[in-house]
Amino acid sequence: MQRTNFGDMACSIARTMDVIGEPWSPLVLRNVYVGINRFDQLQESLGISRKVLTERLRWLVDHGVLAREEYSSRPPRYEYVLTEKGTELVDLLMVMVRWGDRWLAPDGPPVLYRHHTCGEIAHVELVCSECGKPMHATNVDVLPGPGSGQEAGDPLV
Repeated sequence: MQRTNFGDMACSIARTMDVIGEPWSPLVLRNVYVGINRFDQLQESLGISRKVLTERLRWLVDHGVLAREEYSSRPPRYEYVLTEKGTELVDLLMVMVRWGDRWLAPDGPPVLYRHHTCGEIAHVELVCSECGKPMHATNVDVLPGPGSGQEAGDPLV
């Protein structure tokens, strides 16, 4: 069965899912973010097959989310680091954490996040980039953007 190429859709959600929509990818990113960044470490911590991990790492490197850096030349060994693009994806994962902590963690959050700026344990909140007020699905309108191929004011459907 051929996989749908979501990357060709005029939709930022579909394009993002094309890069990280396979279930192992966000977990690989999470682990690299917290410092588990060598192949054997990743495989052991995730319990993932070598074949699947190799495919995921190659995909994430090819899409500019991770970079492969040599840490030993004899024998050649590599570790994976987040690129700027990958670091921004971690921001997305932090929003997912907020949802999971609220709806799927009856005993409380499995991990906590301490904000460097204030030193407090905190969670991510979505705010408007223009006014700083909370931004939620209930208080925004979705309009065609310049990449939609539609005229402003036309319905999205």
